[in-house]
Parts: sequence; structure tokens; C-alpha cells
Amino acid sequence: MSRRLLAVALLLTGCATGTPHQEPDSSAASFALLGDAPYSQPHANLLDDMIDEINQAKPAFVVHLGDITGGRGPCTDDWFDARKAQFARFAVPFVLIPGDNEWTDCHRTGFDPLERLGKIRALFHSQSPALPEFSRQSAAWPEHLRWRFGGTLFIALNVPGSNNNLGRTPQMDAEYTERMAAVFEWLDQSVRLAATPRFHALVVLFHANPDFEGMRKPHGIPDGYETLRAALEQAARKLGKPVVVAHGDTHRFKNDKPMANFPNLFRIEVDGWPALGWLTVQRSPSGSAPFLATRILHH
Repeated sequence: MSRRLLAVALLLTGCATGTPHQEPDSSAASFALLGDAPYSQPHANLLDDMIDEINQAKPAFVVHLGDITGGRGPCTDDWFDARKAQFARFAVPFVLIPGDNEWTDCHRTGFDPLERLGKIRALFHSQSPALPEFSRQSAAWPEHLRWRFGGTLFIALNVPGSNNNLGRTPQMDAEYTERMAAVFEWLDQSVRLAATPRFHALVVLFHANPDFEGMRKPHGIPDGYETLRAALEQAARKLGKPVVVAHGDTHRFKNDKPMANFPNLFRIEVDGWPALGWLTVQRSPSGSAPFLATRILHH
């Protein structure tokens, strides 16, 4: 196994970081992002080593941006229970955001997507991680989360890949409509909170690549991310502070400003299958940018 590290500055002007229980007092405070893993048992076996590595780095918390199984599963209880046990090895607070492979796409192997989402909620959203000012949207939407990290407000949303579960069946279209109403309500509340002076930035975490570039629009069905992109644009316009979108889904590391008209809107995408890697994000000691991201890949 080899590793390749790539350090890149995230131009998140004005952001501050901290530990889970206090305001930051050094540039060492960091958090970790990963996603789209594991997709197979060999992938899961490699993930054990990466969890040990992340623990050694001692981030304040870890966020998995979704897809804890392959595009055709396994979607079984045994697989999900094994991932629960594996992620329990993290030595710091851990947050899992639902991806399409663990619920919306489980119909491919004969499972009910909504039943599988219920399983994910029961396993990963029945307890609260030890994060400052942590909250959930409601009992109906326990995967919609919010917490503080230094001067940054973080929110987690259930926005999966596969066109956001839109355009496959009438039942799933109804699910999409109900869930996205909750997503927008939680996002609106969080934007109002992030607008207060105590916060310098808003980080929005979900699984799907929302297709800022307009390159993945589906044919013959509505675009499942069009209204989300509009809501993120509105958030950036209202806040006038950095709005950072962190996602997985298309498995290619990105660190950019995806919309030229919104210079305060940033995007981070984590690597994913067949690669295995993670991103550690901390304040930049050079002062050239508030955050420094270190990309760590395993082959």
C-alpha cells in the first residue's frame, strides 16, 4: 500500500476552526472528511488501516459524506451492522451522511429504499455525537444535523446521488418532495444562524454532486438538484460569508469555486471508489489562506 499526500489551500476567507469543546487556540485544530467507501469487502479491509491513520491524526471530528456500500450493494443488515462496528473504531465524534448506495439504489437488489433508510437512521442517527451545539432537525429527519466548530457552522443534509431519488417511481418522487422541503427548511434556519456575528462561515455537507457545472442533467426526467443549487446560491447571496459545500458521489477530489457569480461559494469533493482516501482540514499556518487541506490517498 502506498500513499500520496497533496496539500492544497482552501480559500475560505474568514473561517475559524476549533476543537469539539472549546474555541481554537492553535493551527493544529482539524477535522476529517471521507466518502464513497467501502464498496466491497477488500475495500472495507483497507479502510481499517485508514481509520487507524485518522485516529493518529486526532481530528476534532470525522464526517463520512455517504455511500458505505457499492452501487449494487450489499444492502443487507449484516453489511450495515459491520460498517457500524467499523466506524465505531473512530476515536473522535463521527457523523455519517446518507448516500444513494445505502438506500435509494438498494431497489437494484430487491430492497425497499425507505426501509433501508430507516435502517441507516436507526444505526447511525439514534445517538448524538459529542459536538458543540449539536442538534437534529426532528425525529422525522434525524440525519439532518447541525453543530459548531470554532467560528464555523456545519450542517448535514440528506441529499443523495442518483438524481436525488427523483424520476424513478411516483412513490420515490413523493419522498423527494417531502425530504427536500425539510432540507430547505433546515438550510434556511441555518443560514439565519450563520448570519449572526459569532459565525464566519457556513459548511453544508451532503452526499450528491449537485452538478454546479450543468454536465450531468438527466434526460427525460426533472433535474433532482436544480432547486438545491438555487438554494445554495441564495444562501451565498444572503450571507456574504464563505459558504462551503462538501460532497462525494463522483469520486474525484475537487477544491474550487464552482460558480463564478458567487465568489464566496466554495466546493470540496472527496475521493472515492476505487480510490480510498481522506481529507484533513485545518487552519493554514502560512496565513495565505485560513484553511489548509491535506489529501491522503491509499492505493
